[in-house]
Amino acid sequence: MPTLKPVKRILAATAVGILLLLGILVAALHARPPALLRIAANYSAKIVCSNVFLAGRDPDEVLRDDVQSSGIPVLRLMRVSVDRDRQLVRAGVLGIIGDGLAVARPGEGCAVCADGSLAAAARALSRPETAGVAGATAAPATRTGAPWPDGNTVDSGDPRLAAVIGDPRLAGPGVRAVVVVHAGRIVAERYAQGFTADTPLLGWSMTKSVNAGLIGILVKDGRLALDGSAGWPVAPGDGRSQIKIADLLAMSSGLHFDEQYAAVTDVTRMLYLEPDMAAFARAQPLDHPVGSVWSYSSGTALILSRIAQDAAGMPGPVFARTRLFEPLGMRSALIETDEHGTLVGSSYMYATARDWARYGLFLLQGGVWRDEALLPPGYVAMMTTPVAASGGQYGHGQIWLWGSNADPATPGVDPDQAFGIPSDVFWMEGHDGQSIAIIPSRELVVVRMGLTPHGAGYRPQALVQAVLRALG
Repeated sequence: MPTLKPVKRILAATAVGILLLLGILVAALHARPPALLRIAANYSAKIVCSNVFLAGRDPDEVLRDDVQSSGIPVLRLMRVSVDRDRQLVRAGVLGIIGDGLAVARPGEGCAVCADGSLAAAARALSRPETAGVAGATAAPATRTGAPWPDGNTVDSGDPRLAAVIGDPRLAGPGVRAVVVVHAGRIVAERYAQGFTADTPLLGWSMTKSVNAGLIGILVKDGRLALDGSAGWPVAPGDGRSQIKIADLLAMSSGLHFDEQYAAVTDVTRMLYLEPDMAAFARAQPLDHPVGSVWSYSSGTALILSRIAQDAAGMPGPVFARTRLFEPLGMRSALIETDEHGTLVGSSYMYATARDWARYGLFLLQGGVWRDEALLPPGYVAMMTTPVAASGGQYGHGQIWLWGSNADPATPGVDPDQAFGIPSDVFWMEGHDGQSIAIIPSRELVVVRMGLTPHGAGYRPQALVQAVLRALG
């Protein structure tokens, strides 16, 4: 009908206009993506890069299970491409918006290239490999056929414990590995489909407790002192010069740091937009007088990492490997570095569940391994001494004294008490349900690794309680 022709022309012009506007919007977002999209893209690239090149997992599986399963809308739109020859991973909304880029480096793991450029990737790859350093000494190799922890032979056939860790209600949703250590031996372990005893797993903030161990080694060496300055120069009106290493370990530095993860905050900016994470954290101003307030901060862990590397006088991965991981037989362990080369001691340690268990046993034994004290006398006791300002839930050495998921209805009450867990328990804990419960009085270490968002309401105490009951 002739009268419809103008309407059709108007509709066609409108559609063309909408498509043109969408094209302009996509081009603008591609050219200058906002910080939130850049964080999401770099996060996606980083997680896929580490799991592909360190853990040997399938990139599509990692994107689906580790990145997009969180339910965050922008992450559901992420697409990644993996260049195995150059060991690069790119990510973006629909594959084109966000400029996410991560690169794998020999001996250093994967790092975000914050500006999204191949030039940054080339600079990251141009550093000498951290496979060794002149004069470094290594402990004797782990004896493959020896019983764990000296070797990798495991007898984990106790049916009572097998039933406990095999119970999905106790192991929790998204579980990937459970390892139970009793009296110095692995007595039970399980792995989810697609994961084995040889799969390196991300510990997230459990890395902070390992970072504290590196500081302890340098204290024993006499290269650092807990009451020593954390390195800010004295300046008029700047109280940061009063910060001691002990203040950083106790999360009581007074430095500003926003640890919220749902938006563009200090922690997300540091991890996914800053090439030099320690410098970013060190630049934060004081919010409170030093030592007066406890405030959980991944930034302080990065500052400690830089302090440790400078004191050690060698690349961070070499120091961690030769002075801690090799003596403990933790052959799979790696703390990744940022683009600048600093250990990301807040978040990015990968290790097999058995190697995470070795570190838990090391702390249970007071920092002694094979009759050799790697940490100063009393250092682990210091780590597990409550920080008064934390209400008793956190220790002076990057250790949780309460298990996760305290009941909001009973603030200030230790949630471990409700499960009858011995009072000397202390915890290493990380994002998405990573936990290691260490109970010296029962000679017990319980490692639980997985991908279990906080919203799932999972409590590792129920698993630990059931293990204790099974052991009698």
